[in-house]
Amino acid sequence: MRGGHSLAEALESYLAEWSERTGIEVETWALPATDVPSNVSGGVMAAMREALSNVEKHSRARTVSIAVTVGKSGLRMTVSDNGQGFPATGAGRGIARMRAAFAEIGGSLSVNSVLGEGTTVTGVVPAKRR
Repeated sequence: MRGGHSLAEALESYLAEWSERTGIEVETWALPATDVPSNVSGGVMAAMREALSNVEKHSRARTVSIAVTVGKSGLRMTVSDNGQGFPATGAGRGIARMRAAFAEIGGSLSVNSVLGEGTTVTGVVPAKRR
């Protein structure tokens, strides 16, 4: 990301502000230790904002767990809440926006929700083939 902020710093700042504003606890499992290209950072941040907006509006969760890791195989973002979940037919525009954000950076996004147990959003951006 521009302005001297790494993706990890941008996420830390956003997650702290979001948690304080919503009263929903954020457990941060992992943040990227390396720099991430700015277009990838932008896509991850857009999807993260949308995922957390969905948690805030729909889930009734008390806790959301976040992990963003970067390794040889690429980047992986996981947002998991302990809310009420939703039926498979309940996917709305927010999920479409998250999928679009990951598609723009060459990745994919999946959503797994279990009624009464919560929802997990997983986005993956494969490492570029050289």
